Amino acid sequence: MAEAATAEDSAITVADIRAAQDILRDNVLRTPMIAAPRLSDRCGAEIFIKYENLQATGSFKDRGALVKMMSLSDEQRTRGVITMSAGNHAQAVAFHARRLGIPATIIMPEGTPFVKVGNTEALGARVILAGETLNDAREETERIASDEGLTLVHPYDDPLIISGQGTVGLEILEDQPDLDCVVIPIGGGGLISGTAIALKDARPDIKIIGAEVESFPSMYCALRGEEPKFGGPTLAEGIAVKVPGAHTKPIVEKLVSDIMLVSEEAIEQAICAYASDQKTMAEGAGAAGLAAVMSQPKRFEGRKVGLVLCGGNIDPRTLASIMVRGLERDGKILSVRITIPDQPGVLAEITACFGRNKANILEVTHRRMFLNVPVKGAILDICAETKDRAHAEKLMAQIQELGYKVERLGDQTGWEFGNY
Repeated sequence: MAEAATAEDSAITVADIRAAQDILRDNVLRTPMIAAPRLSDRCGAEIFIKYENLQATGSFKDRGALVKMMSLSDEQRTRGVITMSAGNHAQAVAFHARRLGIPATIIMPEGTPFVKVGNTEALGARVILAGETLNDAREETERIASDEGLTLVHPYDDPLIISGQGTVGLEILEDQPDLDCVVIPIGGGGLISGTAIALKDARPDIKIIGAEVESFPSMYCALRGEEPKFGGPTLAEGIAVKVPGAHTKPIVEKLVSDIMLVSEEAIEQAICAYASDQKTMAEGAGAAGLAAVMSQPKRFEGRKVGLVLCGGNIDPRTLASIMVRGLERDGKILSVRITIPDQPGVLAEITACFGRNKANILEVTHRRMFLNVPVKGAILDICAETKDRAHAEKLMAQIQELGYKVERLGDQTGWEFGNY
């Protein structure tokens, strides 16, 4: 079992975190931690959510960035700060640097989406694109910092940053002091390290569980002495970190009970659950904690669980796609492919079947040129709104009864339909 934090465990103490709390008071939002009854019903646990997506820049990163910059000398403020980031940390540094009158330089990988570059520039920062990855950007960051005498505001591996993020833990204790466990996303480890120090000092019995995406298991593997394997795009780019922090790793090793790896599908479903059940936006990294609980509900059943929704900066198009996929997963949107003879009246017969079943057709595509279709045949791709899975099953069965072959498109949801 993880033990309480002490000064011997790291250079960061609860006193440091309380000092950071004094700095942040009236400067960043004291976010609420609210019960989530619908998610509780879904997961079989009593769920409480810490809404860090409500911060000015949409994530917890406001906390550490401001604490670090408030520590700078007048000379350091005049020279300016620099960091490397492709997202939330970039915006937090830019936002608070502008508030404090500090010049800010942000190094972003060359492939950073235009919207993120634009958002950061709109906050007054100088943005430089360098390299293909964040590691490449770090090399350029170190070079420019040395050449121009700029102060690095590291995304996670800095005692002041960790202390700032740890104020999340103090607020959790104030709002819900009797939680059984808290599930926190892990990237470089700044948030979970600071939060764990705060929580374990007051509640040595509380379980701190990390949630890391499967494709970037850096902290998970580092604590096990394993060589991590990275790969592929991820919805959780905010925690897609290849190297855990030198300051954060020993804290996590000492205070965190376990790290759970979550899949892309689990993160997608958690984003959808936050939007549909809680009416709030979660980016992939922000949804990782809920994804862990939803992936292994038996592990948390009957327990009082805190989740840190650490960020809500999700691309609107990505969110729209996830929501539509969620409706299809739940059987509220049905996409089917129907093989038909190419003759008059068939399309009318099939659409009438949808109408009789009160299924609202959203889109119809009539294809004749597929080589796997008979010369005198055709394929109908139909997308329609349905009430639920049972309604969709009934509709598909009736189409089959009309004598047509029907298959559900993109079916990876585990539905146990018959062979239509």
